[in-house]
Amino acid sequence: MGSTSKMKVLESLAPLFIVCLGILGCTRAVSLEVKEGNSTCIKADLSALLFITYTTFNSTSNVSTSLPDSTSVDAASSSCGAAGRPPWLVAVFRSGHALGLSFATNGSFYSVTNLTLQYNLSDTSLFPQSNGSGIVTVVSSSVGIWAPLNITYRCASPTTIRAGGAAVTFSAMRLEAYMPGNDLSPAESVCAADQTTTTTAPPTPTTTAAPAPTPAPTPPGAPKTGVFSVTNSSGTVCLLAKMGLQLNVSYVSQSQNKTVQELVNVNPNLTITSGSCGGTTASLVLTQQTTTLNFTFSMNSTTSKYHLSGINLLANWSDMTAPFSASNTSLDYLRSTLGRSYMCNTEQTLLVAPAFSLNTFRLQVQPFGVKASQFAAAEECQLDQDQMLIPIIVGAALAGLVLIILIAYLIGRKRSHAGYQTI
Repeated sequence: MGSTSKMKVLESLAPLFIVCLGILGCTRAVSLEVKEGNSTCIKADLSALLFITYTTFNSTSNVSTSLPDSTSVDAASSSCGAAGRPPWLVAVFRSGHALGLSFATNGSFYSVTNLTLQYNLSDTSLFPQSNGSGIVTVVSSSVGIWAPLNITYRCASPTTIRAGGAAVTFSAMRLEAYMPGNDLSPAESVCAADQTTTTTAPPTPTTTAAPAPTPAPTPPGAPKTGVFSVTNSSGTVCLLAKMGLQLNVSYVSQSQNKTVQELVNVNPNLTITSGSCGGTTASLVLTQQTTTLNFTFSMNSTTSKYHLSGINLLANWSDMTAPFSASNTSLDYLRSTLGRSYMCNTEQTLLVAPAFSLNTFRLQVQPFGVKASQFAAAEECQLDQDQMLIPIIVGAALAGLVLIILIAYLIGRKRSHAGYQTI
């Protein structure tokens, strides 16, 4: 069984493991706090269960462990965000293990931008018969934890985040960053997994006329094409993207008191672009008012192939009963080769989650190996190739039909001449 299949099995078992740990009384709930002087800037109360796949001398093995009671905040690595650094909460436990969360804000919301897990293969009590040693660090930039400023994020349901050959499952989480005071805000932003639809008793029949049906929203049409770029620390463009984007989101409408499906175009003129570039991971973050769309690209250094591996959407539209969050870090879209860009002019639908998909139009993207701020030669998607084949096939069929008619005409003419005798 491959590592991807194992991780999917572990993720599906995560809620069961948490329930079992709760029944056995083994669940670890820890309180973590980052301070600057006497002021608290980040605070978290949570339980976390870690799943890690590692290689042994004969095969591979899996280990699961929860954060112990002795987990503490690493004051040297944690930060409130001074001197241009992002706020960081770094928790250390056991022998050389650490779990870190970095934060960012757009002025209205704060979010966890990265989860970093550091585990020590030299800890033989946790990794028996490991054929490796030393520290391994894995990172995920698609976390899906966010809330409005001055509001506590709360999620009691298990939430699993994959990072490399590991997965972290949070539960019973209450968290806040950029805190104005030293205590978590009593106002809470509840995660989607905790939200339940309440059913009310049917109203008593009356003789009043039925309300007019709500008209269906007008489709927004094709979105504008935007050009987005990410620069590295030296100011050089390291990621390029040109595309039109359309969000297809299902959410509970406040005005209609039911689940609705809405198509929303991303307006490049109103979008703030950010992101990061690395050797094997790159991200593109698009923020438009109360909507943040995060793309994560991954590079396989062995095959020199890259692909879109993760998409994360955070939205808080005026008609939503609660903020919307959808994330998937196991995607395999927009696959291309290092040194080339990926192009697909045909409309594509990228399925992300049951309640969210993304439509792309006139897309060209290159997350690695950008030179001189320009796209490299493109590898075209299969949809574009199929679109090019259609006129060729139609043209060939028409040419064949003309040829058949011409041959039939010549044969008919020859037979017509053969029917007359010379006098």
